[in-house]
Amino acid sequence: MQRLLALAVLVLLVATGCGSGDSGAQSPANAAEAADPSTDKLAQVQARGTLILFTDPAYPPQSFKVKGAERPATTKCAANELTAPEIAGYDADTGKLVAEALGVEPCFVTPSWTEVTGGNWGDRWDLAYGSGAIEFSRMEVLYMTQPYYSTPANFFVPKSSRAKTPADLSGKDVGACAGCTMEKYLRGTLELPGPKLERLIDGPRIVTFDTEVPGLAATAKGKVDAFLCSEPVGAEAIAKGAPLRKLPTPAYYSNKTGYADKKSGLAMGRFVAKVNEIVAGLHADGTLGKLSVKYFGKDYAAKAAEFDLSTIDQTVQ
Repeated sequence: MQRLLALAVLVLLVATGCGSGDSGAQSPANAAEAADPSTDKLAQVQARGTLILFTDPAYPPQSFKVKGAERPATTKCAANELTAPEIAGYDADTGKLVAEALGVEPCFVTPSWTEVTGGNWGDRWDLAYGSGAIEFSRMEVLYMTQPYYSTPANFFVPKSSRAKTPADLSGKDVGACAGCTMEKYLRGTLELPGPKLERLIDGPRIVTFDTEVPGLAATAKGKVDAFLCSEPVGAEAIAKGAPLRKLPTPAYYSNKTGYADKKSGLAMGRFVAKVNEIVAGLHADGTLGKLSVKYFGKDYAAKAAEFDLSTIDQTVQ
């Protein structure tokens, strides 16, 4: 009888999973399964089977529409969303890699950049890779994720310009994209992680454009004296034949990040942590460096891989 009782107890312990190291905690996999898609962003993305990403279809080489691309018949993307074959570029492909690591399909939407940086997305999209910088004022409404590349911001002038340094542009008409870090730099209000930025130009007459593309075109035509933008954006315009010249001294460097909405109605902690983990892995195995060389001809990712996100003192909820 005692032997039968002991055997019954042993069977009960095995069946209930009782053990000396078991405190009743769930494994990460079980925790993910248990998370509620109606309250948790990562669970929502995984349950939906898609990662909805911001994109700009006219911002090469960061993001651009692929001519002749066909939508997959089996896509989970909504009718008003672009599928992976329809969009490409460094920003877009970074989003695709994150989606792949999450085990979901990337889908792209095209709100304005002002809508992205303004936050309060209403969960219409999940993540924004748009070459936006880690910038303190944006942290009021957005979460910053591990940066995926880092670039200098340079002044581009018409080939015929006599300007040799940024100081030569003081008091002149200088363009920048509206609401971008470049406009803030020209206004003296830009705050980035790291040392205080040096002012290289005094009293510019600031001319804003919706995006860099029309601003660089206006500069090439001599309508403004210079345009301040990310180095690879200006280099792309020159590669396409724009009669522009880059001034060699950068105004500043910025780390480009993926934005997530701080005012989402869902818990964002697990989602942001997972994105950070994925991007760190893409840096570690060289994927982002190779992708940068593919689209820019230069590795802009290496410096971003060194950035310590904890230095911005961000708490994700």
